[in-house]
Amino acid sequence: DVQLVESGGGSVQAGGSLRLSCAASGYAFSSRCMGWFRQAPGKEREGVARVSTQGRSTDYADSVKGRFIISRDNAKNTLYLQMNSLKPEDTATYYCAAPRSSYCGLKEGLYGYWGQGTQVTVS
Repeated sequence: DVQLVESGGGSVQAGGSLRLSCAASGYAFSSRCMGWFRQAPGKEREGVARVSTQGRSTDYADSVKGRFIISRDNAKNTLYLQMNSLKPEDTATYYCAAPRSSYCGLKEGLYGYWGQGTQVTVS
């Protein structure tokens, strides 16, 4: 079974940094793009960033460009999200996700595997 387990969330002051990790198992991690999504209270889940299979191509939501960096270590089956210059509006539950097939964008509906989420609170 595919398993995605996020870690690294927490509470931080505005301007601070956090690094999220997502440990993947149960499938060929390096064969699929990966994405980070987030959902704030009362809002729909939104795509934050995605990375190609070998990490050479990335894409970001406009709201996080220049502040967040998505990366992956295929040898460790782990996805990362480095979050810098955090703002209160970044407060949300963050999820890592894997698409059902070769899809490599940020359309939530095309991601079939999800982690349980990790909470990030910026004050």
